[in-house]
Amino acid sequence: METLEKRVAIIHRVIIPDEDSPEEYAVLVTDKRSVFIRQKKTRSAFVLRGEMRYGTALVTDVVPKTLEDYETTPLESLASDSENLTIPHSSVLSLVLKKEVPKFRLRDTFIWLTMRRQGEIFQVYYFEITYQKDQNEQRKLQMYMVPLGAYVKPRRQTQTRETILREYALEGMQSYLQVLPAGIVSSQPLST
Repeated sequence: METLEKRVAIIHRVIIPDEDSPEEYAVLVTDKRSVFIRQKKTRSAFVLRGEMRYGTALVTDVVPKTLEDYETTPLESLASDSENLTIPHSSVLSLVLKKEVPKFRLRDTFIWLTMRRQGEIFQVYYFEITYQKDQNEQRKLQMYMVPLGAYVKPRRQTQTRETILREYALEGMQSYLQVLPAGIVSSQPLST
């Protein structure tokens, strides 16, 4: 008898870089695979690139979906949708949580002045997943952990932006620690 696939967690929003336009996904993590569910485009490529660069949502009107929102949708339906991406956990070779601080560009002067006024650095957290696509091909996928404004806004009253973004990334990492074998998941030092 085949065991049912258990839905473990949902990562509300990640952005995956693309040459033409970055793409937004929600990630449904099960005990057997991760299904990257393509989200409806709500922002321009320019805005998405900015959100990837600064690690935070610039538009705050989208409400994140929950694990319960996907309860009634069959996993096979999500996995077979050509817009979505599925990575079996048995094919994952490594998953590394990394961070980067954006480099200053003249056109970012306003952003840098805002960071300076707030006394914060906008760090970007992302996962780099290496997986075996087929017998002869390994692939790497970067997914930037950019929470929606609905996640950030209520926390902003009591936490710094840096703390909120780090906790969002660590929540994603915790989801993978539950389902991937020991030694697959790692991170660079995340403190400033």
